Amino acid sequence: MTATGEARAGDPERGTLDKAAGENFPVAPFFLPKDWRTDLVAVYGFARLVDDIGDGDLAPGGADARLLGVPPEEAEDRLLLLDAFEADLDRVFDGTPGHPLLRRLQATVRRRSLAPEPFLGLIAANRQDQLVTRYETYDDLLAYCELSANPVGRLVLAVTGTSTPERIRLSDAICTALQIVEHLQDVAEDLGRDRIYLPAEDMKRFHVQEADLAAKTAGASVRALVAYEAQRARELLNEGAPLVGSVHGRLKLLLAGFVAGGRAALHAIAAAEHDVLPGPPKPGKLQLLREVGVTLRGEG
Repeated sequence: MTATGEARAGDPERGTLDKAAGENFPVAPFFLPKDWRTDLVAVYGFARLVDDIGDGDLAPGGADARLLGVPPEEAEDRLLLLDAFEADLDRVFDGTPGHPLLRRLQATVRRRSLAPEPFLGLIAANRQDQLVTRYETYDDLLAYCELSANPVGRLVLAVTGTSTPERIRLSDAICTALQIVEHLQDVAEDLGRDRIYLPAEDMKRFHVQEADLAAKTAGASVRALVAYEAQRARELLNEGAPLVGSVHGRLKLLLAGFVAGGRAALHAIAAAEHDVLPGPPKPGKLQLLREVGVTLRGEG
């Protein structure tokens, strides 16, 4: 085990939060008010930990399982861990949770009067990942994104006290788009986990077989499929972009960063000629800054 691995095993809370630096989008950028940053980091810690449970990416040593009351011999059972995590989430709202990340979250929940539903949605998405590894239609994928992505945007609005029905609708479009973009970037990685988030009906339409996704580079059919799904994500981002203009100040910059991050990632995918199989195409900082400017001006 590396020194970093040992540190994360010894302090699962710190190890989980340290992953924020590697995310596609800033979790709690410096320009936000301190209380917002504190609460957004707490929400991130929850979302990151539940994803790590669902993906089997917990820190070695079983510390998280012990904190959730799961015995060592069952620490590899992801569904059992998710059940234990949900039980600890219940204690966030009525009691004292056992996991330090959930104790951190409890302060945020109380300060912001957050409801349990978005958190339960994220757990449900990871539970679904253990049971569903293929999606037949685009609508099926959208229903998954309703659980896996949209709760995050709703929590950002709730933490910042800016939730309205229309803003939630726009936020959902942005979050679903960002989830689709991430799926496109991670086709090879997801296949390694025996998951495919490209709708089967679209794969059939573009004459793409699962074996084609395991190649080192994408053929013409896979590239055409990725371009098609990328356009869907782009349209969703454009649909949700008016959310940026509906708020003011630092929150406007944060939301512009989310939209711009998705657009910059789509630009990187296009620049790679939609060949995502060698690894996730990543945008450069200059492209991201350009997209932030375009989004803030409402030109996108």
